[in-house]
Amino acid sequence: MKFTAFYTALALGAVQVTASPTPADLAPRAAPTVYLCGDSTMAKNGANDGATDGWGQYFGKYSTATVVNKAIGGRSARSYWNEGRFSAVADVVQSGDIVVIEFGHNDGGSPTSSDNGRSDCPGAGTETCISDATGETVYTFVFYVIQAAKLMLAKGATVVLSSQTPNNLWEGGTFSSSPPRFVGYQKTAAAALASSSVSFVDHFQAVSNMYKKLGNTATNALYPNDHTHTSPTGADLSAQAFAQAIAQKMNGTTSLASYIISGYPVVY
Repeated sequence: MKFTAFYTALALGAVQVTASPTPADLAPRAAPTVYLCGDSTMAKNGANDGATDGWGQYFGKYSTATVVNKAIGGRSARSYWNEGRFSAVADVVQSGDIVVIEFGHNDGGSPTSSDNGRSDCPGAGTETCISDATGETVYTFVFYVIQAAKLMLAKGATVVLSSQTPNNLWEGGTFSSSPPRFVGYQKTAAAALASSSVSFVDHFQAVSNMYKKLGNTATNALYPNDHTHTSPTGADLSAQAFAQAIAQKMNGTTSLASYIISGYPVVY
């Protein structure tokens, strides 16, 4: 299949958008709401261990928009979709709102071998798998993200596809940064959607840049219990890195750019 045809097939998946929003629908409102969809690295109370928190709890400090954190711990793009959580967000989204989608930490593994209900089908396109636990058809990370984005676009929202935050890049005492495949998958989803209302932000790279600047001791101090979930201080810093990436247009202009505070923090 040709490259362009592949993207067309992928973007025309399960969810059908019957009408495109008009330019008036997409015009910025005076006070849009930003909805955050993600996992425990974004969610309130992080890993629910009393010592960690998610960056979505702090992003509102660096945005002039209203921020609503809909992230839930332990979710993947697949389970967030299957549980109807994307649909629930779409139900309350209004034209001009902004939806940030960030997953990856729980999307690994294989649904064909001891399926945990979270693993996506391996691949970056239209591949499908059959769950060995439920018999359901499982799609790829890219597919789930695209369908979620299309739900929001149909309501007149804009969508920011954000790559997952990194694990502790200084865990072994030396800096090592290697983006997991889900970082690239977010870029693939954005390219497949090919919409001016969809943008990509490399949150992974922004936080990676910050950790490199912070160094070994300071970065390790942000991870109290494991190499994935950060302390409230670490979560706040990840929110700052996200805001900086948007304000400085790390990956180009996004719909969030107009709603980052002046004098935003510079952490990398």
